[in-house]
Amino acid sequence: MASLKVENLNTSFRTDDGLVKAVSGVSFALDEGQTLGVVGESGSGKSVTFLTVMGLLDPRQAQVSGSVLIDGEEMLGAKPARLRSLRGRHIGMIFQDPMTSLNPVKSIGWQLEEAVLIHHDVTRKEARTRALDILAEVEIPRANQRIDDYPHQFSGGMRQRVMIAMALINNPAILIADEPTTALDVTTQAQILRLIRRLQGEHNMGVVMITHDLGVVAELADEVIVMYGGKVVEQAGVEDLFAKPEMPYTWGLLGSLPRLNASGGRLEQIPGQPPSLLNPPSGCPFHPRCEYTMDICRRELPELERSVVGEDHLFRCHLDEETRARVWQQKQALLVGETAA
Repeated sequence: MASLKVENLNTSFRTDDGLVKAVSGVSFALDEGQTLGVVGESGSGKSVTFLTVMGLLDPRQAQVSGSVLIDGEEMLGAKPARLRSLRGRHIGMIFQDPMTSLNPVKSIGWQLEEAVLIHHDVTRKEARTRALDILAEVEIPRANQRIDDYPHQFSGGMRQRVMIAMALINNPAILIADEPTTALDVTTQAQILRLIRRLQGEHNMGVVMITHDLGVVAELADEVIVMYGGKVVEQAGVEDLFAKPEMPYTWGLLGSLPRLNASGGRLEQIPGQPPSLLNPPSGCPFHPRCEYTMDICRRELPELERSVVGEDHLFRCHLDEETRARVWQQKQALLVGETAA
């Protein structure tokens, strides 16, 4: 059984201007030990999808439908007390910005201890011991001295390690990492990613890596979801996605990825801006920015089809197989600096 199974998830927000459809019909599954990469530009629905999964949206503003199963138990519609129990013990989340996620007037140790006390019938002393253990596990130097420090006394990389400790202190089966390396320098980014990978291996966690960085996805993910306009537009194993992407938006994302083996190759940029989720375009959400748009693209949303590469490779596009294969071959040639055939 999948640790996390999401089916036809829809999330909308009521605003003064109308209904914002932030997530539309998203489905996927995550098993123990597996890493799912979720990529797309800002505003594509990545973070909202997993805030919905975590049950962290205000029900007075958000309209949610579909199914979210954690170890076979339905999250959507669960009572608040049950949601709080599932969060932390079954599923944890690393948020984008530690400074807005950590309490600035409470010590790191106090915050970690509280996370233990909420879910376990233990003494404060036992909770502190667990907090020290997890700080050492995420490689905080001199954990026994730093446990009483406050968030502002830590560097950005160390704060991110504290956030990882907070997410893992109750040994969840699933870890959601939402842009965990944002605003960190390259060296620190690499350290954080290595740390997450090591902890995943030690605890056999299912990991969701939300990112706009396809380099991170290539290094860590087993499966990849590409989101655009609140929808899944491509879904595949990581090797299949990089070898034969089927959707023009994915081509654009790959075109913006630097390649060390390129000789004179150029980076491409996707023209235009992501769509408004308040007034989304008709048909394919990507058609206003796509150079291969046809009349049908403006009228009809493509269904998720199975690629000839394999039945687990799904994509949305009205282009026929021959055209997609030819265009991707040309783009590959351009990306490595060769002359397109």
